[in-house]
Amino acid sequence: MKRYLITGGCGMIGSNLTKRLVKEGNEIYIIDNLWRGKLEYLNDENGRPVIDLDTHFFNRDLAIPGVCDDILPKVDYVIHLADIVAGIDYVFNNQGDLFRQNNLINSNVIHSCRQAGKSQIKGFLYVGTACSFPLTRQNSLDVVPLKEEELFPALPESAYGWSKLMGQIEVSFMEKETGIPCCTLMFHNVYGSPCDYGERSQVIPALIRKAINYPNEPFIVWGSGLQGRAFIHVNDIVDAICLALEKGWGHGHIQIGPSVCTSIKEIAETIVAISGKEINITYDTTKPEGDKARSADYSKAKQILGWEPRVSLLDGLKEQYRWVKQQIEKK
Repeated sequence: MKRYLITGGCGMIGSNLTKRLVKEGNEIYIIDNLWRGKLEYLNDENGRPVIDLDTHFFNRDLAIPGVCDDILPKVDYVIHLADIVAGIDYVFNNQGDLFRQNNLINSNVIHSCRQAGKSQIKGFLYVGTACSFPLTRQNSLDVVPLKEEELFPALPESAYGWSKLMGQIEVSFMEKETGIPCCTLMFHNVYGSPCDYGERSQVIPALIRKAINYPNEPFIVWGSGLQGRAFIHVNDIVDAICLALEKGWGHGHIQIGPSVCTSIKEIAETIVAISGKEINITYDTTKPEGDKARSADYSKAKQILGWEPRVSLLDGLKEQYRWVKQQIEKK
């Protein structure tokens, strides 16, 4: 049995990862301030939490120094998922605060692990983002899959991409200084359930909500719809993390995502088809689009981790549509 601390463990990725690791016989501790995550996401199919919330869950703000210091002696590995992220509207309207908060969160967690040292921490897994790749490689619809060596010289488009990159750099310093084995996984656009589908939600759950609520809520797509992303299902992300916990140490940063770039227009049309409704799709070109397009050359993940995507986009969208619909109908 291994003991893990998962920061942000009540979110979409963290809750699914927690269930997988618990099922495999591991002991899991979680820190989450529940800004987006929910305790109910940790429930099993019988509605019971998969960890003891009284002893293994801590509602704490990682932007405050030292709040994980008392938990680190209880664990062997740290999986650092926690950050401030939301839909494109939130990201671009709160760049200064988002940058500050994420840098505080990352630096505080990394510093606590640095202080604990290699004698206590056997491994530190950091989650980065494809948003940290240079804007110059994501500003054209002529998509050439991104490679890890293109990360520098750095030029992310958003404060979010910069903040995650700063954490990534600090992790590399910690690894060199302390000898703690580290791994950074750079995720492309993750979707799945459970998820936030409200005003701060990202594109897929937001469009699913609009389709379910239509015609009471207009089905408006931000931007032209031509912009694209490499969408990856949360189950594939959990697979990647579990493989990295076995094989990823000491290999620097590894991006996790498909080699296919899917336009937001295609996502919107697929969600409309899944809904079975006659929906009028409106594109609001006054709204921000973010990066034009990106996809992943995941050959490093395949070579080192033995990872590649398994869940088809259609199957993943159908699953998430069902989940969001169930949540809305409960209200």
